[in-house]
Amino acid sequence: MRLSKIRPLAIGIFRRDDRILVCEGYDPIKQQTFYRPLGGGIEFGERGADAVVRELREEIGAEMIHPRYLGTLENLFTYDGKPGHEIVLVFAGELTDPALYESETVAGCEDNGGAFNAVWKPLADFAAGRAPLYPDGLLELLEQHAVAPAAAHER
Repeated sequence: MRLSKIRPLAIGIFRRDDRILVCEGYDPIKQQTFYRPLGGGIEFGERGADAVVRELREEIGAEMIHPRYLGTLENLFTYDGKPGHEIVLVFAGELTDPALYESETVAGCEDNGGAFNAVWKPLADFAAGRAPLYPDGLLELLEQHAVAPAAAHER
């Protein structure tokens, strides 16, 4: 019997008006497109805020400043037919490159070399149930904290 592990993650929330920056994913078993913020695994001895800054640098070559802790979510899920369990630290922050706020998509690269695009998705799409946002509970956490757009990037 294979023992599964709980995976510690840190994700970053970036706002542009009524939108947040998310990666699009697809579960072939559920035949479902879903979205989740950028971020990734926390390495042993690394603080969550440092992990999300590092992950943004690795994934999209961007610098994150002013990470502000919003909360922790526990995510139990099934992806591609396999169970998963994550403890997710959520941080709001700002991207230093203003051009990233102007682009509709942001190109990125996963640790395994796979390319992806991050998109600015309206929060209303998640609230209306038109698109799943993971980890579970993230939308409610954002509503509690009323995460505002970065002042330097407001329109």
